[in-house]
Amino acid sequence: MKFYSLNNQNIQVSFKDAVIAGIAPDKGLYFPESITPLPADFFENIEGLSNHEIAFKAIHQFVSEDIPDEALKEIIANTLDFDFPVVDIEDGVATLELFHGPTMAFKDVGARFMANCLGYFSQGEKQDVTVLVATSGDTGGAVANGFLGVDGVKVVILYPSGKVSEIQEKQLTTLGQNIEAMEVDGTFDDCQRMVKTAFLDSEITEHKKLTSANSINVARWLPQLFYFLFAYKQAKSKGKEIVFSVPSGNFGNICAGMVAQKLGMPVKHFVASTNVNDVVPKFMKNGIYEPMPSVATISNAMDVGDPSNFVRIRHLHQDDLAILQKHLSSYAFTDEATRAIMKEVYSKTGYVMDPHGAVGYLGLKEYQKSHPDTYGIFLETAHPVKFLDVVEETLGLSPEIPPQIMKVMHKQKKSHQISEYENLKSYLLDN
Repeated sequence: MKFYSLNNQNIQVSFKDAVIAGIAPDKGLYFPESITPLPADFFENIEGLSNHEIAFKAIHQFVSEDIPDEALKEIIANTLDFDFPVVDIEDGVATLELFHGPTMAFKDVGARFMANCLGYFSQGEKQDVTVLVATSGDTGGAVANGFLGVDGVKVVILYPSGKVSEIQEKQLTTLGQNIEAMEVDGTFDDCQRMVKTAFLDSEITEHKKLTSANSINVARWLPQLFYFLFAYKQAKSKGKEIVFSVPSGNFGNICAGMVAQKLGMPVKHFVASTNVNDVVPKFMKNGIYEPMPSVATISNAMDVGDPSNFVRIRHLHQDDLAILQKHLSSYAFTDEATRAIMKEVYSKTGYVMDPHGAVGYLGLKEYQKSHPDTYGIFLETAHPVKFLDVVEETLGLSPEIPPQIMKVMHKQKKSHQISEYENLKSYLLDN
């Protein structure tokens, strides 16, 4: 299968080349040339399949020309060694918990899958690949963990100083080995801009093989469709139409869910729930896409003012707003509403949501006002302990710190402080 640039469909590359390049030479995101639905009996009999079998069948068509079946099975086994439970919260509402992996965030799946793919592709290569990634929170830790110690791969992570939680910062600044953290005096959008600039800087790319581990990279983005299928497997017996509400920042996660739908997964609707960074909710109302500077919120991983993956979502729906509106609703919520719902759900059910999951819950409830007879699944994208200060302030309780987090809490932070692109450039040219 070929992957083409969304800016120019004549630019076509293999899965391997799309992964190694990260972004097309014309700055376009790569997109698979076709999405062939899985046979109907796959979904009819999905309860009888293991998660590894589901993942293998779902991703196979996209990667099979570059990764042999046995190697793909090994990559999937290395990626998926934890659970993805759907937990009922109240009647008609459940959460898909995506925080049972090593860094306790949904990005563990994409980061590990991509790290394993790059590790496979770099066997026998003479030149190291440098993974350059911007993070608004959880991507950095997941990428750092996924790529730690992978031969032939160096990782440089850019994060906005003072705008990620303490635990998130520890997870990306304390590992050492082949992982370097750049602490940027600016916002996530500044970090993302520096990364994109580096990819187009021939002075760097002539000397270094660069790739990205943000969700712009197909190997980070596509495997996220796995857990939507795992959730469907668990929710199918409810006998109701299923709605997924996804807390959305860069929109890669919800876009992967929509690819699962294109593969034939029976799902009624998707809800993109955002914080006050509401570029997409506005677009869904008026059809005008207006990026804006991001605003800092308590759900910081969604503080994105120009979500990269929304162009993929539009392409999936023929760039037709009317078609997209049939499949997607999008709502924005304030920090005040987020805190209020965290309190309400905790007092009624005892369930502790992180601020991102809380935004997902709010979006789901908004949609269910006019579609009450649905089974709604909102995604809990990170463990509440990752946002300890927000949870403590809001709920007056401290979640128990799991062993995955305890491991990094007492380690020494090590980062390079930078304020402009030239600082990043000189580091990349010198190292």
